[in-house]
Amino acid sequence: MRIAILETGTPPGDLAAKFGSYPSMFERLLAAPGREFTVIDATGPLPEPGGFDAYVITGSSAGAYDPLPWIEPLKALLRAERGRTPMVGVCFGHQVMAEAFGGRVIKSPEGRVIGLQTYDPAANAPWVHPARSFSIPASHGDQVVELPPDALWLAGNDFCPFAMLAYGEDAFSIQPHPEFEPAFAKALIEERWEAADAERNLKAIESLDRPNDRALVAIWIARFLERAY
Repeated sequence: MRIAILETGTPPGDLAAKFGSYPSMFERLLAAPGREFTVIDATGPLPEPGGFDAYVITGSSAGAYDPLPWIEPLKALLRAERGRTPMVGVCFGHQVMAEAFGGRVIKSPEGRVIGLQTYDPAANAPWVHPARSFSIPASHGDQVVELPPDALWLAGNDFCPFAMLAYGEDAFSIQPHPEFEPAFAKALIEERWEAADAERNLKAIESLDRPNDRALVAIWIARFLERAY
């Protein structure tokens, strides 16, 4: 299976040197015999539709609504591939898919969401059946506030209601980060540290020591990509 990872951003500071790029995190999360990964810089030339068996769209510091020259071509590719090639979006990938398909993304009214977050199910999808609550690291300042017309709302919480979405059986997206190992999620909080947020940051770092469901969400993603459900 040829999976294109559309790289839409890089870890801040020197975190990439310590923990690897966002695509490398997805490769570690989803590695399995028969899966081949190709990393494509989403800010440069994009592949022609139909060139891969699946897409994964990474996180980014950009906003899906930003007037950057590469975002509209990315949305156009997602629309062209929808119904043709399975795609999974995470964080910015979740948001840009929602915008591409008719939804709306804004700055989170709650501020940046960090630490280990728990999400409750809103509906079933074949690859997440049976639906259940799950906890994985989050780090985002934007979120989806209006769903595309045909989106299926799968999971959320009070701070981020629309945290996991599906579009038929062709597109699947999630706001938090199953690819983030706890050590990286902690380092990311420390990299973005502001004195005014010290107490909140410390609580978020402590939360990342609790058990998480990254492995479970990786299974969901793999089932979706392989249509193994």
